[in-house]
Amino acid sequence: MGTPDLGTAGAGRAALAADASTAGINPAGMTRLDRSQMLAAIQGLYVNTRFDTDIAGFGGGNGGNAGGFVPSATLHYVYNLTPDWKLGISTGSYFGLGVDYGDNWAGRYYATEAELLTFGVNPSVGYRVNEWLSVGAGFDILYAELDQKAAINNNAVPGQTGLADGKLKLEDNDVAYGFNLGVLLEPREGTRFGITYRSEVDLEFKDVTDLRNIGPVLQGILNLSGLAGSKVDIEMTVPQAIMLSGYRQINEQWAIMGNIGWQEWSEFGKQDLTLASTDSQTFTKDLGYDDTWHFALGAQYRFAPQWLWSVGAAYDTSPVDGDHKRTPDLPLDRQVRVGTGVQYDWNDDVTVGLAYEYMDAGDAGIDQEGGPLQGSLKGEYDTNVIHFFALNLIRKF
Repeated sequence: MGTPDLGTAGAGRAALAADASTAGINPAGMTRLDRSQMLAAIQGLYVNTRFDTDIAGFGGGNGGNAGGFVPSATLHYVYNLTPDWKLGISTGSYFGLGVDYGDNWAGRYYATEAELLTFGVNPSVGYRVNEWLSVGAGFDILYAELDQKAAINNNAVPGQTGLADGKLKLEDNDVAYGFNLGVLLEPREGTRFGITYRSEVDLEFKDVTDLRNIGPVLQGILNLSGLAGSKVDIEMTVPQAIMLSGYRQINEQWAIMGNIGWQEWSEFGKQDLTLASTDSQTFTKDLGYDDTWHFALGAQYRFAPQWLWSVGAAYDTSPVDGDHKRTPDLPLDRQVRVGTGVQYDWNDDVTVGLAYEYMDAGDAGIDQEGGPLQGSLKGEYDTNVIHFFALNLIRKF
């Protein structure tokens, strides 16, 4: 999200409560801010994901870099209502994925392009119960866009040969709602524990199948089945998540922090699809995903009165257990992150920061037998990394 905790690879993020970004991360942490403040951040992501094909039933290339450069930005604000009551708002995106392989790659009959992009607004409130306990809650408003494209294999149908591929496109957007809760415990000075819960968010996308350049035999089959121009209704769930973070100030210079978290990716893997033509058919496409676990450890070192250096590493388990369950539109695997960053206190009211994070997304092996229309696809991602670059500004009022 471009926030300073990018420099710790997210370690301690529910317990840091050091700036206005806590409004969206752990709203209970807003009670630690003695003044109103704003945090603005811009972030660039360079996604380098390249598939190495071992087996392709219908030939084709590797698709080149299915990623690219992605700009983003976030804004957070905390209003100091009273010493014990704080109001906050956060904007930005915490969930999304996108790949673009082109039209001629080996897995084109599975996907040529797939994007699930989100943007959220999260108003929140925090309250200090006593010296060692604060609580908070927020309301999520999430806007999401889904865009999926794939090639249609006209020549796999008996009676059709020498035809160019057809194209399938699904595109829609939705607005959905959720909530988040937070607790901040400070049993002693310099020691904090943060617990956060973010609810699941149910998304629903509806679109009429956009089929183009379909061969006459296949078009006839679709017409007879009633699937040509049918309405597709896709329901999916953004996972709920729980995180426990700890922070310990060792001395005036050093602090350490860490996380343990859980996300319910098994629910994201259960997607309800409805095909409405002459007769509506509803079924659940279970991708067989597993829930994931997150671990992170980081440190901060104040090497001069105005300078703070951060470093950290994190590991997330894979939601996909087995290459036969993984598809090129969702090439998810385990994640290893390493981050570092610096912050400079320009004066008592302004702090500027730079942060960088490297994420290794695993080899994400794929071993699919797609039948006569899609063909087999086997291989892995020999490069699958994301580089995060962030610049942030904190202004206190």
